[in-house]
Amino acid sequence: MINPIVKTISLEDGRTISIETGKLAKQADGSVVVRMGNTMLLATVCAAKDANPGVDFIPLQVEYKEKFSAYGRFPGGFMKREGRPSDSEILTSRLVDRALRPLFPDDYHAEVFVNVLLYSSDGEDMPDALAGLAASAAIAVSDIPFNGPISEVRVGRVDGKFIINPTFAQLEKADMDIMVGATYDNIMMVEGEMSEVSEAELLEAIKVAHEAIKLQCQAQKELTELVGKTVKREYSHEENDEDLRKDVREKCYDKVYAIAKSASSKQERSEAFAAVVEEYKAQFTEEELAEKSALIGKYYHDVEKEAMRRCILDEGIRLDGRKTTEIRPIWSEVDYIPGPHGSAVFTRGETQSLSTVTLGTKLDEKIVDDVLVREKERFLLHYNFPPFSTGDARPQRGVGRREIGHGNLAHRALKRMIPEDYPYVIRIVSDILESNGSSSMATVCAGTLALMDAGVKMKKPVSGIAMGLISENKGQNFAVLSDILGDEDHLGDMDFKVTGTKDGITATQMDIKVDGLSFEILEKALAQAKDGRMHILGKMAETISEPRADLKPHVPRIEVMMIPKENIGAIIGPGGKIIQDIQEKTNSTLTIEEIDNQGRIEIFAPNLDNIQAAINRIKSILAVPEIGEVYEGKVQSVMPYGVFVEFLPGKDGLLHISEIDWKRFENIEDAGLKSGDTIEVKLVDIEKNGKFKLSRKVLIPRPPKPENKKPEQEA
Repeated sequence: MINPIVKTISLEDGRTISIETGKLAKQADGSVVVRMGNTMLLATVCAAKDANPGVDFIPLQVEYKEKFSAYGRFPGGFMKREGRPSDSEILTSRLVDRALRPLFPDDYHAEVFVNVLLYSSDGEDMPDALAGLAASAAIAVSDIPFNGPISEVRVGRVDGKFIINPTFAQLEKADMDIMVGATYDNIMMVEGEMSEVSEAELLEAIKVAHEAIKLQCQAQKELTELVGKTVKREYSHEENDEDLRKDVREKCYDKVYAIAKSASSKQERSEAFAAVVEEYKAQFTEEELAEKSALIGKYYHDVEKEAMRRCILDEGIRLDGRKTTEIRPIWSEVDYIPGPHGSAVFTRGETQSLSTVTLGTKLDEKIVDDVLVREKERFLLHYNFPPFSTGDARPQRGVGRREIGHGNLAHRALKRMIPEDYPYVIRIVSDILESNGSSSMATVCAGTLALMDAGVKMKKPVSGIAMGLISENKGQNFAVLSDILGDEDHLGDMDFKVTGTKDGITATQMDIKVDGLSFEILEKALAQAKDGRMHILGKMAETISEPRADLKPHVPRIEVMMIPKENIGAIIGPGGKIIQDIQEKTNSTLTIEEIDNQGRIEIFAPNLDNIQAAINRIKSILAVPEIGEVYEGKVQSVMPYGVFVEFLPGKDGLLHISEIDWKRFENIEDAGLKSGDTIEVKLVDIEKNGKFKLSRKVLIPRPPKPENKKPEQEA
C-alpha cells in the first residue's frame, strides 16, 4: 500500500495547490506531482554523485515539456508524437532555470537534471505558473544540496485587481502579466509585459507575488521535514590551493585594479587582462602549469571580479570610465538597407543591432499549435546573435535558447504598441553585429526605429535599458549601474532590463545573483532605469521621431474590406473559381475569413491600381441588380432564342433575340454573337421567379422609319 505525502496550499480565490510525493517516479532523487484543479505536473530531479573533472560551475539543465495527451489532443505533423521543444516550452524552462541556478552552493558542480512534465490540463489554469514550484519541490524532497526552496507565480492585473496565477480567460483581460520567482526572503527573478504601467505599480505587483510565494516556500519546507530530507548529501567537488589563491591575488590585484579604472575599450581591456594572467603564468614550468592552470584561471577570475567591484563601490569608477548613471554614446540610422520595408541601425557603445521590418499578408501569419494554445500571430520578432558579434571564431549552428529568450523579451516590449487593427503581418529581424552589454535592449530600440521607418503607425516609440548592481553586506552598500557592460553583467549581482514608452513600462526581465535584494534597491533601479529610457528615447527621436506618413514605394499595398457573412460564398465561388479569377486578373492576393459574424477580406497587391481593380471586382459581385442599370456583360451561351449574358459575377440574364438589335433576325447566328463576347446590356426586368431580362437594343439609337414614297406617275 502506497501512502504518499501531500501538502496543500490555499489561494485567496478559493483554489488550492497540492504537492504530492512518494507515489510516482520514486527512483529519481526527488519527484513530486503538483496539482491545481485539473492541471497536473510531474517534476523530477536527478543529480550525479560526483562532478566531472575540471568543472567549476553548476551544470544545471531544466526541461519543461507539455504532453498533447494532457489536453486530449494528437500532436500535429507526420510523426504524430511530441518532438523538439516549442518556443513556449523553452521559455518556461528558462524561467525555472533562472530562479533555481543561483541557489545551488557555489562549490557544487555535479550535473543536475530537472524535468517538469505536464500530464493533465483542462485549458483553464496556466501550467507554466506551477513549473517553478514543481521543480523546487522535487529538489526539496531530495538530498541534493540547495539553498532554496523557491517558487514562481504569475501575477495578472484585471480591472485594477491583482490575481495570483490567473486563468487563460482572466489573462486575456489583464493589462499586466508578470512571472515572479523568489525564495521566502528574496526576489530572484521577474519577467513579464504590461501596458505602460508605472514603476510603483510594477513594484506593487512584485510585492503581491512575493506574499503568495512565501506560502508556497513554507509548504515545501514542511514537506522536506515530512519526508525526512533535511540532511543533504555530502560532496567535495573542489580542490583548492590556498597558497596559490593568495599568490595570484598578491601579484595580480593591483595590476588588474589599474586596468579596471583605466576607462579602456572592451578589446583593450580584454587584452590587458589576458596579459596580466599570462605574465603571472610565466613563472611556472610547463609541468607546473599543466597542474595549476585551471586553478590559476579560477583565482584570477575572482581577482578581476573583486577589482571591478571595489573600483565601483570605493571610487565610483566603472570599467569604461562612466558614472553609474551615465549612458554610453548612441548613434542610429534608418533606411540603411533598401530592400526591406523598413530598417534601422542602433548602436549604443559597443553594442549594435541591425534590424529589418517586413510587411506581409494573412498568409504570412505564424501558426502556433502548442498543447494549450492554438492561435495565429501577426507580429513576429526574431533575434540572432552570430558569434562574430563578440569576435568569436566559430560557426553558428541554428538558434539557441538564449536567442529565443532575448527575442521574446523584445517581442513583449513592442507588441502592445502595434495597433490592434493593423492590416499587415509584421516581422522584425534583429541581427546583433556587436555585443558588449544588453543586445536585447538594443533590439527594442532598433526595432522601434525600423517600424517607424517602415511607416507602421505604432502607438508610441519604445526604448530599453539594462541595469546592473554591485552590492555587499546584503545590500547595505550598493551601486546601481545604468546601461551595463557585458563584464558588469558577468561580474555583478543583477541584470535588470526595463523597456517602455515615455508614459510607462511595457516589459521587464530581472535576474538576481545574490541574496538580500531589498525593495529599496529595486525602487532605485527602476527610477534610474526610467531616466535612462527617457534619455535613449530622446536620442532615437533625433533620428526619426514618428512613423513615416506612408509606406515605401516598393511595399505591397493592403486593403481590408468587410462584407456581409452571407456573401462570403459568392466571393469564393464554386471550388474557389471566382476568388482565383479575381487574383489572376488583378495580380493580387486575397484572403477571406469570418470574424464577428462578418466576412473580412484582405487584398494584397503590388500597387494601388491592382488593389482598386480587385475592390471593383468584389463590389460588382456584391452589387444588387437594379432595373434600369446598364452593365458590361459577357456572353456565356448562345441559344436559338437568344443569348445568356453574365452581367454581374454569378448573375446571368437572357438577352432575347428580339432585344439584340432593332433589326429583325430570323435566326440567332445572324446576330453575330458568340460565347466570350463582351457587350453592354440594360436590365429591363426581374421576373417573379428571379430571372433577369436584358436588352441591348434599347442602348442603340432607334433607326428612323423609312419614308413611304408614292410611285411616280407616267407623263
